[in-house]
Amino acid sequence: MPGLDPLSVDWDDDQVTVMHRLRDWAVTFDELNRHLSTWMDLPVSDANALGQIVWAEQAGDPLSPARLARQIGMTSGATSILIDRLEAAGHVARHRESTDRRRVSLRPTDTARAESARFLGFAGSEIAETVQGTDPAETRVVIAFLARMTAAAAAANARLTAQPRPPAPDATPGQTMTLGANRQK
Repeated sequence: MPGLDPLSVDWDDDQVTVMHRLRDWAVTFDELNRHLSTWMDLPVSDANALGQIVWAEQAGDPLSPARLARQIGMTSGATSILIDRLEAAGHVARHRESTDRRRVSLRPTDTARAESARFLGFAGSEIAETVQGTDPAETRVVIAFLARMTAAAAAANARLTAQPRPPAPDATPGQTMTLGANRQK
């Protein structure tokens, strides 16, 4: 278990602002995903899965159905049904690329790649301008910070998966968590 208790440490204004900006990015990214779902005429969960499949292929690391399920937070059964829908709609194909024929990789179809690219070309200009206009040294700092935050969140997720809910400690009555300070009700 980690040694730092987020409820008892003092958070300075910049640290609180960082947490708010990360939340703001997550919320606006989710909104972009909803726009993608409208663009592709897909349910939001299917658009999210398709985006994950496209990005994984572009990174040279195609997803298996099991990895996709973990990434989108769905059961293997629900993910299988989702993949069936994407396949029936002509967006995704299952491939057996390994000598182990049981291993399946998910690949976007040419149509899905083209439509996703068209969406990104239309919707991504502001983001591209921001990334392209950021000083390379600042970009490297952001990359390192986001890598640490991702690793921290992954470690918390692994801990929560191993022990979903520990026994409740003796709580101080009336205490609530507020980023920036510990406050009494």
